[in-house]
Amino acid sequence: MSVRHIIIYPDPILATVAQPVTFPLSHRVTTLISDMAETMYDAPGVGLAAPQVGASLRIAITDTIWRNEENKKTDTRHLQVWINPVFTWKSEQTSIYEEGCLSVPETYEEVERPSAIRLRWQDEQGSTHESEFEGFMATALQHEFDHLDGRLFVDYLSPLKRRMIVKRMKKHFIE
Repeated sequence: MSVRHIIIYPDPILATVAQPVTFPLSHRVTTLISDMAETMYDAPGVGLAAPQVGASLRIAITDTIWRNEENKKTDTRHLQVWINPVFTWKSEQTSIYEEGCLSVPETYEEVERPSAIRLRWQDEQGSTHESEFEGFMATALQHEFDHLDGRLFVDYLSPLKRRMIVKRMKKHFIE
């Protein structure tokens, strides 16, 4: 496993729709998933999508447990791998959470999203699963899967806020 470079907004790959993954997984894809986990934990973050490390594939990982509410690391890890995820339902009721993104460093904004979702996805063996999620987990999944469709949380902000963020990213984080 190795830590990969995280692509910074507004890099065009972050605005590209990712391609579906085919099974069985190739060695390249299993290595990508391992590297994504290493990268997410090193960053540190609670989720990472393949486009954020330059791979235009419909893969995301999350671990919303390994850091506590004070943003401190814990010894408990619960890595989840989401391959070819599809929302089958989103609630009409919404929630607002402050979101940040490893591809938009040092930026946090409130975003309104459906408060509950139903999701179908595949695991690393190709088995299909379907389940409902609510609260922070629903928000985290929507955030990560937006990356697979070429969207970021900043796309939910006003054009003025987005322009300010792009200017700051180019000045401080893009070489």
